[in-house]
Amino acid sequence: MSVGSGQGASGRDNRRVRDALLKKVCGDAEMFALGSSVARVVQMASSDDHGTHDLAYYVLSDVALTQRILRLANTAQYRTMAGTAVTTISRAISLLGFDNVKATALAMLLVDALANGKHAQSVRVELEAALCASLVGREIARLSPWQGAEEASIAALFKNLGPLLVASHEHDRYREINQLVAGGQHTASQASQMILGASYDLLTEAVLTEWKIPEPIIRAVAALPPGKPKPPSNRADWMRQAATFSAELATLVGRGKSATGPEARALVARFGDSLGIDADYTVNLVKNVEDQMSTVLQSMNLQQGRKAKAEPEPEAMPDVLLLATLETGEADNSGTYPSGKPKNARELLLAGVQDVTQMRAAGRVKVNELILAVLETLYRSMGFRFATVVLKDSRVSQFRARVSFGEDGDARQNGFVFPMESERDIFHLALENDADLMIADTASAKIRDLLPLWYRKLIPDARSFIILPLVVGKVQVGLFYADRDRTAPEGVPPDEASLIKALKTQVLAALAA
Repeated sequence: MSVGSGQGASGRDNRRVRDALLKKVCGDAEMFALGSSVARVVQMASSDDHGTHDLAYYVLSDVALTQRILRLANTAQYRTMAGTAVTTISRAISLLGFDNVKATALAMLLVDALANGKHAQSVRVELEAALCASLVGREIARLSPWQGAEEASIAALFKNLGPLLVASHEHDRYREINQLVAGGQHTASQASQMILGASYDLLTEAVLTEWKIPEPIIRAVAALPPGKPKPPSNRADWMRQAATFSAELATLVGRGKSATGPEARALVARFGDSLGIDADYTVNLVKNVEDQMSTVLQSMNLQQGRKAKAEPEPEAMPDVLLLATLETGEADNSGTYPSGKPKNARELLLAGVQDVTQMRAAGRVKVNELILAVLETLYRSMGFRFATVVLKDSRVSQFRARVSFGEDGDARQNGFVFPMESERDIFHLALENDADLMIADTASAKIRDLLPLWYRKLIPDARSFIILPLVVGKVQVGLFYADRDRTAPEGVPPDEASLIKALKTQVLAALAA
């Protein structure tokens, strides 16, 4: 009888373990929420500006995730590349790369959902293996001739999902599997098949299928047949080989094995021809990945799980304090006004101006990326409830919201449309006069009279807002709009107003270029 063939009483017991585990993993409310979040991030496309906005929007909706991505972008490895502090998610995506931020966000979702359970140490071991595999996959992708190879980092991250979930949800079974593997007579695949009634790889595929992860990723985590694989004839073959190599190399790194040892040499002998790697490349790869692991674990507050460093990791600060201290080292003006506006808005705006200026100075930024960074800076620095950028669509003679952040963003963005034809309302007046408007209280009768009917229906509860027209020469290109559901009697002092104008000036300069 083959190992784990599922025959007889033992097979029935295994099936019960497997089915119970799948029910627990896929039926649990927290795991369902995790699966939904993972699927949403995986499906974000990197091929257009909309994907970048979606990723930035998703990250910004989670304060803890925002903080961690910014912390990663401000580590020594990336801060040197940036030149100045990174204070917006938009610039973090530009600096770190879309796929890097996407894979990091997925890893952080797993960390948040699983790292602090009853069996935290075992889970931490598997999380570190998944993170390490993801970093190996990202490095391997640089060698690939296939388009979209960066997705290998995500496939490699998920390759270890089976043991990670078993460690979290069925720790006794996890320990039994490890004991079998430690005995030297069974591989992890064979041991998990015997104990669970399904190998780790099959369990991973089943969970990813339940989570509705795209099929190419699911195929990429499938187990390879033993032996030396043939050179890949298509992207799917390459992804599968890269994910397997990444996971197996990560396992060696996690066990402290040398990159020049017999296990690593055997791994290179197996995958060297198909992936285009050799022993020297693997030694450098392991060194780079180990350096990156330290940075990633530090950004996720997982450093305490590794060997002690010189300094303990400080307690995570709220995002607004993190941003306030990037340049000043102080947080005495933390907190918000009743309107929701941060009391350190000036410092946050200044950091945003520096961020956007650095993006333009780098010379590679697209106009849409710059607009997104400015919109994010306004949204977060001023504590707005909803913020959007509206651009002219001459084909239909309308101004239409294109991207947004904040509460009910999609619904408000879809409805934020008004005709190009001049009307005596607050939006056309701002555009015609190229006037930056900062309305502290919409209850004023004179202001109410200037609010168009479409706006009052779409956003009836706005109590304060700003309008920043984008006019290049005499051409009305569009505007920034942002609001709160409370009045803002504190207003916008001259220093903050100057910084807001500086942000807008950067966009105008890019539009005019």
